[in-house]
Amino acid sequence: MHNHATHRLARAVRGAGGSTLRFNYRGVGRSAGAYDGGRGEALDARAALAYLRGLHPGVPLVLAGFSFGAWVAVAVSDEPGLAGLLLGGLPLRSAELDALTRTDLVRGVPLPVAVVQAVSDQFGSPAEVRELLAGSRGPRRLASVPGTTHLFREDLPGLEREAGVAIRWILAGARAASGQEGAA
Repeated sequence: MHNHATHRLARAVRGAGGSTLRFNYRGVGRSAGAYDGGRGEALDARAALAYLRGLHPGVPLVLAGFSFGAWVAVAVSDEPGLAGLLLGGLPLRSAELDALTRTDLVRGVPLPVAVVQAVSDQFGSPAEVRELLAGSRGPRRLASVPGTTHLFREDLPGLEREAGVAIRWILAGARAASGQEGAA
């Protein structure tokens, strides 16, 4: 919740006119519980989305996740009211995430999915992510940030800039799908 990349994703959403809710998964920081290999963390994300739907009924939601959180976002992409997913630093190689990294799930998401990947991401290059996204069921967008590694520390403004473009792409698609192309 407090790493620089997650903060920049949230800032990009706010910069595009959205509201954000950042939270720690169970067992992280001061949250209760213990790591559950993605299952419990998906329940945490579902609870956060339910809270947001209650707070802002009828407003399209974009679920953003960074690294582990990107896979959790994919896992709960069937939640009602989602306009799309914004995934930052999607890790394709990590022994700790083997239970979560189901490439078939990413391809099967019917929603727009935008990925912002570091050019030198040690857990998955942009070329590997492009290959993963090929043949997907829904619209896909991939942007890469040059000169960066997984945490984007080398160019956090670049991450935020690309995430802002991605969020606007997702929301434009949601407006077009609902017949509100001229809506702000």
